[in-house]
Amino acid sequence: MRENQLPITNYQFSNGKTFAEKALARASGQREVVVGQIVDAAPDVALSHDNTGAIAKIFRALGVTRVKYPERLAIALDHAVPAPTTQHAQNHADARKFVEEQGITNFFEVGRGICHQVLSEEAIVLPGQLILGADSHTTHYGWMGAFGAGVGRSEMAAIWATGELWLRVPESIKIIVDGELPRGVTSKDLCLKVIGDLGADGGLYASVEFHGGAISKLSLESRMVIPNMMAEFGVKNSYLPPDVSVFRWLALRKFKIQDSKFEIQDAQLREEILNYELRITNSALYPDDNATYAATYRYDAAQLEPFVACPHRVDNVKPLSQVRGTRVQQAFIGTCTNGRIEDLAAAAEVLRGKKIARGTRLLVIPASSQVLSEAIARGYIQTFIDAGGVIGVPGCGPCMGNHMGVPAPGEVTISTANRNFRGRMGTRESEVYLASPAVVAASAVAGVIADPREV
Repeated sequence: MRENQLPITNYQFSNGKTFAEKALARASGQREVVVGQIVDAAPDVALSHDNTGAIAKIFRALGVTRVKYPERLAIALDHAVPAPTTQHAQNHADARKFVEEQGITNFFEVGRGICHQVLSEEAIVLPGQLILGADSHTTHYGWMGAFGAGVGRSEMAAIWATGELWLRVPESIKIIVDGELPRGVTSKDLCLKVIGDLGADGGLYASVEFHGGAISKLSLESRMVIPNMMAEFGVKNSYLPPDVSVFRWLALRKFKIQDSKFEIQDAQLREEILNYELRITNSALYPDDNATYAATYRYDAAQLEPFVACPHRVDNVKPLSQVRGTRVQQAFIGTCTNGRIEDLAAAAEVLRGKKIARGTRLLVIPASSQVLSEAIARGYIQTFIDAGGVIGVPGCGPCMGNHMGVPAPGEVTISTANRNFRGRMGTRESEVYLASPAVVAASAVAGVIADPREV
């Protein structure tokens, strides 16, 4: 906690506060804020990626030469890696030059992976903190109970120059998910159901909180999907209450330990990890029971089924059963939404011992180099290769249409990504369906959209 940050969790308010109100009060150094208030907030982390060079031009146009807090910047090259064109290569070169001249230590080169996955793995962002990123899916960090929000390039240049940015305190929406997800149903399906029900702008500039027994039962990787997908709901940020599994995961990652079951023999190291875990625990923020919400929605997880978002809107959601049999030419597993080891495991289970259908191709891109290494160790990569799949460099891949999987006109892609608007993958005359990793893998085997429970 920085000196200007206040221990919001110790305050007693007459009116309950939401997570967003507490987080932005802390970030702006105030005892209390209210919905609609404009605050000057100081982000704990400011994120950019391949767009760093373009932001740097705006930054210099402000007449500023030095970043105010270089230690708070995090930069990852991930959106077009390796560089597919001279222009992309120049973007990377400009980013590297800026990193060197400003003395930025949190820099991640081509191949390390997607920014949101990497910053999570490196434990750069912690619960209760404010992270602003020049990427719309900065909402991702809500999985650990952080306030993550996307901002524009000009806003990021202002953050670099001043260390602050004004934000409006958002209204909050509460989504309660009871029960437990059935076999074959994932947190991706939950997100598609919510967006399909309430619309792509149903959470516009809102802070969307997820609560309930079904959420707490999810694995950490499944939780990561939810705030990431909420960017497609129009939210300012999204939040899941952090618990001991989150604190332990982050503490171990801070000490470069990837296996949560690893037995730590060194007593001093064990004590350092426990002390850091306690620090993380104390930084977490939770909404009050009597907080005020603009709306509250409740879902029974047991009633959910696999869903697919159909072209060309993420809220054009239909049950998998209604779109089965749709011909697909390309299947893509990856992105900041579903490119983690749990996702690759689900796909590998479907693909083991099978072959990709003739006329269909499968592209698998792990979200980070750590995910890739683990996938190799577990044999998943060999499974994908044996099935006829193609493995890409950790990064965003074809998600935004730069390269590594741009479809031909008239082709259909089924993807684990988060967006499917026309032209998203680089070709306006193509169609993109969104689904969970197992559904995408099953569709690659069948050559048509298929139910993994039947493949």
